[in-house]
Amino acid sequence: MSTISAIALSGMNAAVRRLEVSASNVANAESTGALPSANGTVPADVPQAYAPLRLIAAESPGGPGVQTSVSTVAPPTVAISDPQAPFANPDGEVAAPNVDISREMIEQVIASYSFAANAAVMKADDGMAKTLIDTMA
Repeated sequence: MSTISAIALSGMNAAVRRLEVSASNVANAESTGALPSANGTVPADVPQAYAPLRLIAAESPGGPGVQTSVSTVAPPTVAISDPQAPFANPDGEVAAPNVDISREMIEQVIASYSFAANAAVMKADDGMAKTLIDTMA
């Protein structure tokens, strides 16, 4: 595999991971839980809110390409009113994931275009390699 194709493949893998992270956030956007206490803990017998994820992409330190890592969004939750929830605090608030659906839609579009662009680079690299082989033969 050429260096160009290796870079494009790493970009495609990063796009797939970006889409996975965003899909997880959207799927769990309504997963509420108990608000943490003053010391930041949630009792074990009540549900915890989903902690949204964020993709971090950077240049690979070992060579060309993209390396990704996943971290949690800070702050992971926001307080919302849901007095009907069995785990609501005395003020009727629960913790909801700090997920911005519009941002997640943008992340998914970016992932789609990034994957398509890197696939086009791989196709072009393949075409150049075939041309080179045909010229040399």
